[in-house]
Amino acid sequence: MESMQASSQPILLIEDSASLTAAYVAYLRDLKIQVHCCETGASVKAMLNEMMPSVILLDIQLPDCNGMELLQYFKELQLPSAIIIITAHGSAEIAVDAMRLGAFDFLTKPFDKNRLLVTVNNALQHVRLNTLVEIIKEDFGRNQYHGFIGGSLVMQAVYRIIDSAASSKATVFVTGESGTGKELCAEAVHKQSPRKKGPFVAVNCAAIPKDLMESEMFGHVKGAFTGAASERKGAAAQADGGTLFLDEICEMDLDLQSKLLRFIQTGSYQKVGGSRLEKVDVRFVCATNRDPMAEVKAGRFREDLYYRLHVIPIVLPPLKERDNDVLLVANKFLKLFSQEESKSFTSFAPEVERCFSVYPWPGNIRELQNVVRNIVVLHDETQVKPEMLPPPIDAFLQASGDTERFATPMKQVDVPHHHVTQLNKSTEIIPLWQVEKHTIDQAIEICAGNIPKAAALLEISASTIYRKRQQWAAQDGVSS
Repeated sequence: MESMQASSQPILLIEDSASLTAAYVAYLRDLKIQVHCCETGASVKAMLNEMMPSVILLDIQLPDCNGMELLQYFKELQLPSAIIIITAHGSAEIAVDAMRLGAFDFLTKPFDKNRLLVTVNNALQHVRLNTLVEIIKEDFGRNQYHGFIGGSLVMQAVYRIIDSAASSKATVFVTGESGTGKELCAEAVHKQSPRKKGPFVAVNCAAIPKDLMESEMFGHVKGAFTGAASERKGAAAQADGGTLFLDEICEMDLDLQSKLLRFIQTGSYQKVGGSRLEKVDVRFVCATNRDPMAEVKAGRFREDLYYRLHVIPIVLPPLKERDNDVLLVANKFLKLFSQEESKSFTSFAPEVERCFSVYPWPGNIRELQNVVRNIVVLHDETQVKPEMLPPPIDAFLQASGDTERFATPMKQVDVPHHHVTQLNKSTEIIPLWQVEKHTIDQAIEICAGNIPKAAALLEISASTIYRKRQQWAAQDGVSS
């Protein structure tokens, strides 16, 4: 065993050829990373008692054991390392087996310095991200947060931003599809802040007629316009000492946007028809389901107002990207609505849960809420069954194979094997990346475009799929 001393995030190179070991170590010297080298499986086990590598470069053929056996051993140890397989005999069968055992990537001999450095750099970044994720899980692993329901990593990140931003007076800009909970997010910012005892005032910029919006925002004096029989406080005054939430901010008229900009800059405003300058202490949170920068470029939203408001952005993910949160939310709604309607529901049938997990939920949380309420109102049993699902979920279920696909546990879906069998019967040698691409694309198709779920079935990380798809897109660009 030998080592090349350098910085943190050590690498373990397992290769029995002395000449190749020397070449790989020379390649890796540019990364200024500590490299430990082993020639046998026995020496690897001894090395792991002394250090924990961030990345393992594992040759399949070793003198005392098969590299796949070591890969299985690493999986049993639950090593946090990213493992890169090195082989001179790349095949679809090895690819599938290694992916299932947790391999991060493949290098097929011979490979050059640049290929090695890119692969190792990707693996190191993967480990850094996984470490950060584990920190977030440990410190912020919450399934509920100020009305939010969800324990997925993307929601943990949202909770953490709210935690960090709440104590400040900086403006928060929430974006996300309709039904993702933008007002709930604004309320969470308020409840987590020192202003939580103050008022929370919400103004829907899309629901109020243009002619009344300024009065709604700033109030008016008696006689300011026809029908103004008395003086009226606006949302700005009502929110004094608290939080003013401007929902669908991109719907606001351009003339009022300029007055809002002055109000944000100075904290002062005038009522409609008034001459006296009034000052308030307000924290702003705004939201939109549009792309605000696209609205700026189209001339519908002032650029200076955008940069004044877009201080702390929070992007709420669509429900389909929140892993298993859909079942957490569905069960919460089922319990709530069953109590409200005095019904007996306590659970969802397994095929309904699987259907919910792969359905794309274009209406997000709001659509899920409506679906569960529909089921509870129209039926009364202890378990929600497939025949109770309303449109369009029932049509989605039928289009997916008359419930057979959902009646079979998803782990039993045979994603890659039939393709591998065809390859083994053929004399044609297909490049390994094409085999991987076919396997991953097929898994994504089976999972209705849900990449995290496809990654779970393939027993790899979603980040691996995203990275490989970027590589394939680049290859297609070069070939075209």
